[in-house]
Amino acid sequence: MSRPPDQADHLGGLHAQAAALGRAPVLALVGNPNCGKTALFNLLTGARQKVANYAGVTVERKTGWTRLSDGTSVAVVDLPGTYSLFPATPDEAVTLEVLEGRRADEPAPDGVVAVVDATNLRMNLRLVLEMRERGWPMVVALNMMDAARHRGVNIDVAALSRELGCPVVETVGVKHNGHQALLAQLSLGLPAWPQAAAVDGGKAAPTDAQTIQREVRRILAVVAPGVMSTAGSARFHHRLDGWVMHPVWGLLLLASLLFVMFQAVFAWAVWPMDLIKDGMAALAEFTQGAMAEGPLRSLLVDGVIAGAGGVLVFLPQILILFAFILVLEDSGYLPRAAFLLDTLMGRVGLSGRAFIPLLSSFACAVPGIMATRSISNWRDRLATIMVAPLMTCSARLPVYALLIGAFVPDRSVGWFNLRGLTLFALYVAGVLSACGVAWLLKRVWMKSSYQPLMLELPPYRLPSLRSLALGLWERARIFVQRVGTIIFALTVLLWFLSTWPGPPDGATGPAIQYSFAGQLGHALEVLVAPIGFNWQIAIALVPGMAAREVVVGALGTVYALSGSDDGVAEALSPVIAQQWSLATAYALLAWFVFAPQCISTLATVKRETNSWRYPLLMTTYLFALAYGAAFVTYRVTLWLGG
Repeated sequence: MSRPPDQADHLGGLHAQAAALGRAPVLALVGNPNCGKTALFNLLTGARQKVANYAGVTVERKTGWTRLSDGTSVAVVDLPGTYSLFPATPDEAVTLEVLEGRRADEPAPDGVVAVVDATNLRMNLRLVLEMRERGWPMVVALNMMDAARHRGVNIDVAALSRELGCPVVETVGVKHNGHQALLAQLSLGLPAWPQAAAVDGGKAAPTDAQTIQREVRRILAVVAPGVMSTAGSARFHHRLDGWVMHPVWGLLLLASLLFVMFQAVFAWAVWPMDLIKDGMAALAEFTQGAMAEGPLRSLLVDGVIAGAGGVLVFLPQILILFAFILVLEDSGYLPRAAFLLDTLMGRVGLSGRAFIPLLSSFACAVPGIMATRSISNWRDRLATIMVAPLMTCSARLPVYALLIGAFVPDRSVGWFNLRGLTLFALYVAGVLSACGVAWLLKRVWMKSSYQPLMLELPPYRLPSLRSLALGLWERARIFVQRVGTIIFALTVLLWFLSTWPGPPDGATGPAIQYSFAGQLGHALEVLVAPIGFNWQIAIALVPGMAAREVVVGALGTVYALSGSDDGVAEALSPVIAQQWSLATAYALLAWFVFAPQCISTLATVKRETNSWRYPLLMTTYLFALAYGAAFVTYRVTLWLGG
């Protein structure tokens, strides 16, 4: 009868495995949702993947590289969380396909790192036993050991290793060196568990859910007999949940948090935004004084500084917004907000599981649409995909901030700032429009029964300063990278189209009116004039299809080339405040509540639905809603005297 391999029974370590394979070994990180896989993946590989204190963050595999102490390079794959090897959702199916090597573009992993939440062994060990049954070479990473000790959970790691028949190491995914024990074990190699091996001196390995659960209870009695002694902490969490998830007080708390968040976006960002504005103004002034008049100076001042440089001004507001979101995620509050809003979502026809994808869409619609893989029902998933772009993504924030700063007075309304209230109203408008579209879709086109929300509530945690700093750094890096690549390239292209061809002899208007961009803007003005847009706005909306932030840069470039005032390159808000009517500004805000999606979002919809039908349908209905909302807003504002 075979025996469980002990930790010395490795096959010469991963270095020897690499030599035998003729390629770098591949390790898969597998575990329940919200067990800390992605945090551990970031530690091992130096990546900056999104980490949050709720399930459903990782919905596709991610690959990185780590180097062991003996110099061996190892590919590490972060797989979507799963509760079982019997998948119930598309993201869980991805995990099983990769583990079994059923994907043509990649080999099966050579070993598995089973990431286990040390604070919730009862739930996590079931998946470990299922993987042990498959005979995969495996090491168990007992993650969140710091949180377990804080709650009084004492785990005999050596005993757990004996019971499971594989190495078990302690890890803390949110600490800088919390993965050292795992790296040391990986350098030794991973023992394989022979399939159908004996367990506990002759008992057969567990094969069904009931047997697995009995085995989990037996192992817990051996390795953590006091695991249920943390009732005090649980009672505190239950009492806190009584307030946070109360149908009245919970909604008031949620509304208060949102109010504070949107007030902070304007109130706290004033100083850093003024600093950036002053820096851009000084740079524009220096460039004008240091260079002779000509195309190159025009490119730098009217193109780069007025366009791509002007978008950077809104970085502080974006970081403040994301700081609030990251803190709410890491604390464990957001899943509770999901349960609080589950009834409302059910009434409009959305699955309770749609909350996490829609929440992700506030950052960007692309990961939000990908996160719908956690929804098992196809019609519910498709309905969520179709309304996800209506969530106000961070790319809209620069446009909102520009228009609100130019046209909404900076005054108090009770305890609140009018500009913050306006921004909050725009976010609410996006949510309400998504609810309306979902209600219509589920009653006219994609009828299906309501699927209640089944989501494991994570424990409350103090937000990790390291995770918060990394998250903000990553968001700043992405924003600056977009400014330096996509937005910069489109701004330079727009400057070229706005400069050539030059005006004919005897022309009296600004040169841009005679350029390619000016001709396009005047042609489109016929279509957008009924909603109050001028030809400059029409020009800016075209590159905005690639990235919404480009609209701000495009307006800066267009107005810098449309007038003789050199100050346009330094400050766009005063210029549009003087030249636009209030009705035009409000109409443009209404347009961007429903703004047709950027190209990357439409490409993601095509990939997730495997059809061009749905991205074309999405583009059509969003254009119709945007135009209709802008038209009504413009006419009503004019009627009211705006």
